[in-house]
Amino acid sequence: MKIMKQNLLTAAVAAAAIMAPTFASAAQLSSDAKSAIPKDIQQLIVVDYHAMQNSPAAMELKDRVLPPELKRLETALKSSGLKVDQDADVLAFAAFRDPAGQGTRIVGIAQGQFHTREVMANFVKNKTKPEQRRNTSIYPMGSNGMSVVFLNQTTMVFGDRSAVEEAVDARDGLTPDFLSNSDMVNEMAVVDTKAVWSLLDAKGTQTMMKSVLGDAAQLADYDTVKNRMKSSRYTMDFQNGVKFDMAVVMSDTITAATAATLMKGVSIMRKTAGSPLEKSALEQTTIDSNSGTLTVAYSSSDSQFASLLTSPLFQSVVK
Repeated sequence: MKIMKQNLLTAAVAAAAIMAPTFASAAQLSSDAKSAIPKDIQQLIVVDYHAMQNSPAAMELKDRVLPPELKRLETALKSSGLKVDQDADVLAFAAFRDPAGQGTRIVGIAQGQFHTREVMANFVKNKTKPEQRRNTSIYPMGSNGMSVVFLNQTTMVFGDRSAVEEAVDARDGLTPDFLSNSDMVNEMAVVDTKAVWSLLDAKGTQTMMKSVLGDAAQLADYDTVKNRMKSSRYTMDFQNGVKFDMAVVMSDTITAATAATLMKGVSIMRKTAGSPLEKSALEQTTIDSNSGTLTVAYSSSDSQFASLLTSPLFQSVVK
């Protein structure tokens, strides 16, 4: 997935690469949802579905940077007639590596109080016939090639048919699921009290950091640190302005400090070439390292962030 690009603010952009609309205190996944996510995760994005619509800045950000893969899922879900806008509380998107080596697949998971009887009655009325995968019925979502399955009244899984089937296999215990990925589960405990959060594995983190550092990733110092990146996580909050926090877990304290020095250097270089607005945004970005973890924090008011969305700096980030 294309999540972050060429700038220290890109990580904030990434947090909006999600479906959005409508605010609970946290976006936590149920055990059923976790069991339907295959183990080999590259990135997991989880959002309180009611946390975005109340923030104009969040909605504008989402409209600008939603990746095509997730846009396709969003369109399919909203046009499916499942009333997700009304019923969903939490949405998750998991990019996982296909066990057969066929690249990366994406599956979506929605949690809420779904009117499953009405949904099933509508399927019958429209003569929508499911295909069975053991004891699970997988229904097509219109003519867009997407499928959906209700694990229970509160959890649905949707996406390309093959991705949904792999999610069902994980839920049924035929393949390892997310709960068996101890590293990711431990990282999740740090962030899942937030309304918007994401986890990346080592490979996903390396790709993200290379994009964030831009030309600096060509330096010898980056070669030293990239293979010592273990994972990363970020959260985003739109309640009082825009707040973003990212942590990149390294193998040791020296590597984390080196990565922080590289990112600080990138920030200084971009400050010299940016507009006053862009310079201000970079000055509001704090880079540090602590106990083997690189940290990046950014905050601004809604109006400042809205102005930044139209800047050349932001356009170079999301192009």
